[in-house]
Amino acid sequence: MEEKKVISSLPEFIQSAWETSGFTEFTAVQKDMISPALEGKDIIAEAPTGSGKTVAYLLPSLNKLKKDVKQAQLVIVVSSRELAMQTLNEVQTWTAGSGFTSAALIGGANVKRQQEKLKKKPAVIVGTPGRLIELVQSKKLKMHEVSTLVFDEADQLFAKEHLKEVDQLLTSVQRDCQKLILSATIPGRIEQLAQERLQKPKTIRIRMDKEQLDNMEHVYLVGERRDKTKLFQKLVAMDDFYGIAFCNDRNELQTYKERLEYKSKKAAVLEGETKKQEREAAMQKFRSREIPLLLATDVASRGLDLEGLTHVVQLDLANDVHQYVHRAGRTARAGNKGTVVSIVTEGEKERLLQIGETLNLNLEEKQLSYGKLV
Repeated sequence: MEEKKVISSLPEFIQSAWETSGFTEFTAVQKDMISPALEGKDIIAEAPTGSGKTVAYLLPSLNKLKKDVKQAQLVIVVSSRELAMQTLNEVQTWTAGSGFTSAALIGGANVKRQQEKLKKKPAVIVGTPGRLIELVQSKKLKMHEVSTLVFDEADQLFAKEHLKEVDQLLTSVQRDCQKLILSATIPGRIEQLAQERLQKPKTIRIRMDKEQLDNMEHVYLVGERRDKTKLFQKLVAMDDFYGIAFCNDRNELQTYKERLEYKSKKAAVLEGETKKQEREAAMQKFRSREIPLLLATDVASRGLDLEGLTHVVQLDLANDVHQYVHRAGRTARAGNKGTVVSIVTEGEKERLLQIGETLNLNLEEKQLSYGKLV
């Protein structure tokens, strides 16, 4: 079996973590990515949310760590604090017992405390672009020994507002440093930017698997813009509802929350400006199901690992096919069923149907009646 052969060639601490994790086989992205990454190739990989991308880049990257190098050797650049902390947990799982340490360097956290962490010479760094650049420029973070530079959620990181920081990070490492670029969706423009910055990269694309798409129901409710709140309230009131709702305008998230609370429905809000403690408290309540609904912008929801969601709701329609897939991929995971509900106006309906046609989805118009979608 290919997995056994690959795993047995890796350091003992990785083999041990593999056994402990209970994994028996690679996911599609791991199958396609681990071997070329072990060969040192630069890679651009697109694979759905929850498809195992983190392990796909971690195993080959951790394989290159050297005990005698007392500087950062693996730097993982992520788009949000939540994703940074989630990735750090994963790194710590896979480096347990290895003697290699890791640290998160994220914006909004105390920079002095992070400088103290760097004095301990962690081998693995997970960070957000702005903070990483700040620490590189102040010469607190040395990049000359970095053997792998990873950009996770690349469609966010390669957006206009971060591209300058991405380029600064790319020029801060040695020319032979391996670069791995990953995301759930990599539109053509982003791929072009990535191609220009890497050495003959291998491109890997994994589509959302058929089982996940088959386990997903795609429906829409039509109403005037002013009716969206009422329709949404009825949807959230369904007995089995546990889901995430996407809104493009972060100010509107608060309005939806207030209107739901007026009807005694609890909701947690996640947007770019949410403070770290508020964010953690909201996520804890949502994961424990004390609160059944998470209202979020696409940026704030990046990298969230959410189990068992029954519904994904679009209060604002996705801007394109990629965004629709990214949102939909939050539900129907691990063999579970899930429903993607778009609440649209007559004008938006046309655009939604075009997205459905492009993705070959069976989109059904439904109504809410007696707490059911019919």
